[in-house]
Amino acid sequence: MSTDLLNKGLQALQQQQYSEAVSLLGNFCQHYPDRNSDFYVQGLIALARAYRGNGQQEKAITLAQTLQKHSNREIQQWAKSFLSIVNQDEINSSGHSKEPEFNKIAGRAEQTGVRLMMPKVADNLAFASTFTITLLLGMVLSLCLGVFLISGGENPLLGLMISVAVTLVFNGVTFFLSPVIMDFTQKWLYQTRWVNLAEIKRRSPEAAEMILRVCRERQLVHPRLGIIDDQNPTAFTYGSLPGNARIVVSQGLFTYLDDDEIATVYAHELGHIVHWDFAIMTLASTLVQITYLIYLFARRWSHRGNSYNKLKDGLKVASIAAYFFYIIGTYLMLYLSRTREYSADHFAAEVRGNPNGLSRALVKIAYGITEELTNNSEPSQVLEGTRALGICDAKGAATTGTIYGSSAEVQRLGKVFVWDLFNPWAKLAEFNSTHPLTGKRIQALSTYAEQMGIGSQFNMASVIKEGNKLNKQKLLNNFFGELIISNSHIIGGILGFIFGLTLTIFLNNTGLLISSIAWGFGGGFILKTLLLYPDFKKAQSSDILTLMCDPYGSPVRGKAVQLKGTLIGRGDAGYSFGSDLKLQDQTGMIFTRYTSRFGAIGNFFFGANQVESLIGTPVGTVGWFRRGVAPWFDFMELYGKEKNVKSYPRFSGLITGFGIIILGIVFTLRVFQDIKVNKFIIKNT
Repeated sequence: MSTDLLNKGLQALQQQQYSEAVSLLGNFCQHYPDRNSDFYVQGLIALARAYRGNGQQEKAITLAQTLQKHSNREIQQWAKSFLSIVNQDEINSSGHSKEPEFNKIAGRAEQTGVRLMMPKVADNLAFASTFTITLLLGMVLSLCLGVFLISGGENPLLGLMISVAVTLVFNGVTFFLSPVIMDFTQKWLYQTRWVNLAEIKRRSPEAAEMILRVCRERQLVHPRLGIIDDQNPTAFTYGSLPGNARIVVSQGLFTYLDDDEIATVYAHELGHIVHWDFAIMTLASTLVQITYLIYLFARRWSHRGNSYNKLKDGLKVASIAAYFFYIIGTYLMLYLSRTREYSADHFAAEVRGNPNGLSRALVKIAYGITEELTNNSEPSQVLEGTRALGICDAKGAATTGTIYGSSAEVQRLGKVFVWDLFNPWAKLAEFNSTHPLTGKRIQALSTYAEQMGIGSQFNMASVIKEGNKLNKQKLLNNFFGELIISNSHIIGGILGFIFGLTLTIFLNNTGLLISSIAWGFGGGFILKTLLLYPDFKKAQSSDILTLMCDPYGSPVRGKAVQLKGTLIGRGDAGYSFGSDLKLQDQTGMIFTRYTSRFGAIGNFFFGANQVESLIGTPVGTVGWFRRGVAPWFDFMELYGKEKNVKSYPRFSGLITGFGIIILGIVFTLRVFQDIKVNKFIIKNT
């Protein structure tokens, strides 16, 4: 018997024609003679997915339970993961969070390999790579030179030669060993399984076909393929050369994405290999770590009591320079990381002819991450550990995932993209991010769809139109005003310095300078705290979805609101004493922050003693919503049926401000006392 029915069934499943897929795949599985064939197993897996899509949950569960008894361990693992998703569907069917689908699936180009013009969303990847690596190498070389030459050697030329040799050898060895080191950490931390292409084909036929074709056309060695048994969807690439590249994906990618979308994710990761940027990132990451190691070394040796003064002074300078270079290097890596993501998206659109598939994949990955955060009490260590390497920033997934989970209407998702494209805070937030904002990536992918002459999954023209209707003056005024607010303590200190300097000149007493700076700095701290946390007594009731859709949202000045929901877990990955919580209402999920009056120690004891008893309880809360790459909520009060919790996010700022002002008062009193004493002495002489 041929596999025509299987191929037709897979095609119907891909097009979400679930009823037809059930008929074709059921017929194939019923009549296919070889029950041990990979084709038969592939048909059963596809039939289970078709049952689920067609709403035949009981049949999907029965078939998955049968597959769970299969002799192949990987098939057992798939069935186990699939059952958890189907069971969650049944739980969610009575609530709001049934897994959504796009109302209309946008098309794809008939021809692949079409050349596409990349919009001006990022710098050229070759320029970004050269610029970043050149600067990082220069930093490491200069630090090595400094550490060796300040050691007081009598032969500076020999020191120079040793410095250059050590730098080149260390960087070279690290570059080639980094994939092996990463393999070890992957196996140890995440239990990564290395699989062959046949298993990928069982899970995603399109992805397997695409990997074969791209490797053949580009004359690439097939990358090593890994799967992590984690339902949070993610994918990443690492290695030092195209010949030893690794592509690792999580089980969640196959759970939440359709076949064509999985293929675009693999195409994106192959783009990193073709461009060699995965190797550049491996090297850049290593160089940044070297600067930090030099900082630690220089700082430690600069405090040795038996060191020469000249050596200690030199090492102090080297430690400061190393830390400064480490900060610069980190931002250079972020810049390179964002640039390479745009280039990989561009490559995937060209080789697949399906930019809409990648757009949907980015949204569904965000949704999957949000769902897993909701369904599990602890965040994923896989996402935390591979954040910089992953296909998207897991921290920024909450907003897009929440909106998609609440409604698959494109217009609703567009409201999130308006913030990404038009809010000034979005640009600053992206500057600190490893990945471009989702709205900007989808805008670029929509441009590719237009170049191919196919409809775009997201009507970005309407997003731009809605963004243009925003009050630009309000956006700018809010942005610059909040910049001033967040730095009001510094501004207060500067104003205090100017005022104190004036008094010092006229009264000839330097004590007034110190007291004026303290008054200004402390007053600025108090003002900053009060403005960042406005009066919560006027807070209005809202929901998470509405707050996330606000294009004027800010990460600085909180919006006082009341929320009602359920605490579903901790917000700190792998930290059993974390004080942050996850709050879920009927529209979405958000991270909620607790702040103790006693700082980190108080947070620790709250996380250790109280958080566990709060998880799973319905609560009401009042506090301040903030919108960044990832939104969060600073609560002031949390009240449930059995327990109320108070948080004090304003406490440390107010105490610091008043404490500095008290110091200023003490200095001022001493100054006036000195003035009285001086007058008394002058009067009696």
